[in-house]
Amino acid sequence: MALYSIVIPLYNEEEVIGECIRRVVSVCDGIDGECEIIFVNDGSADRTLELAANACKSDKRIKLISFSRNFGHQIAITAGMDNAAGDAVIVMDADLQDPPEVITELIEKYNEGYDVVYAVRAQRKGETVFKKLTAKAFYRFLRYMCNIDIPVDTGDFRLISRKVCNVMKTLTERNRYVRGLVSWVGFRQAAVEYVREERFAGETKYPLKKMIKLSLDGITSFSSKPLTMSKNLGFIAAAAGFIYMIVVILQKFVFGKTVQGWASLAVLILLMGGIQLIMLGITGEYIARIFDESKNRPLYIIDEKYNFNGD
Repeated sequence: MALYSIVIPLYNEEEVIGECIRRVVSVCDGIDGECEIIFVNDGSADRTLELAANACKSDKRIKLISFSRNFGHQIAITAGMDNAAGDAVIVMDADLQDPPEVITELIEKYNEGYDVVYAVRAQRKGETVFKKLTAKAFYRFLRYMCNIDIPVDTGDFRLISRKVCNVMKTLTERNRYVRGLVSWVGFRQAAVEYVREERFAGETKYPLKKMIKLSLDGITSFSSKPLTMSKNLGFIAAAAGFIYMIVVILQKFVFGKTVQGWASLAVLILLMGGIQLIMLGITGEYIARIFDESKNRPLYIIDEKYNFNGD
């Protein structure tokens, strides 16, 4: 009988964890196979850890990994995958925007022979127009920038086979973009559409600042195009400056005109300086990630584990 591991990161989710457990357990009860539910407490500052630990006492299918501090959503997903024992691993969020009932559809597709089944957001309820537009633009921009085919309108809600999970465990990069890594490893992949619900309670754990950070991780992890674009921009700026120099020389020595427009010259200097700083910033983002990788620190530190063998 197949074993399915359901990985759910937690960060300050005391308002939703009870309902999340109820619905996920209900889905597990109806699945043709066994289930383990792995919660990963990512340094929550509220009662999330206490409530998750109590759930572990009442149902041995529920397991818990608690970090020593907050390491981030993508790292929490990674820890869940590392500790999952299932023939297939399902990743979802605790806020119930990813309906647990869709898990049965992911499993049906998996049983058709697919190693990766990702959930595509056909509709996004309860989100602002700004959020929808920026999300749509981000996914398409990322797809254009990257050298791999990352499906648009997908989050981390997906199922991966044991084969894929084992490969993912060998990828130890620090600035992780899990959905991109899953696309990068390949294998047979399929999509399941679903309606993304409103958050059950509480506040989003992905404000604009974190979304920008995730975007940078996605782009810098799978594309060198920003570096190429900054190089091309540098050539264009240098060519424009050379042409302007020729024009100035001709005006002065051929046409005998006095060179005017020092204000415009100052604007050009500021423009060129701004372009140079942008290019240095892009290069710096890549260098910072090289620095992170070179330290070779562990991705996460586990403080406590519940209901795992030997724990």
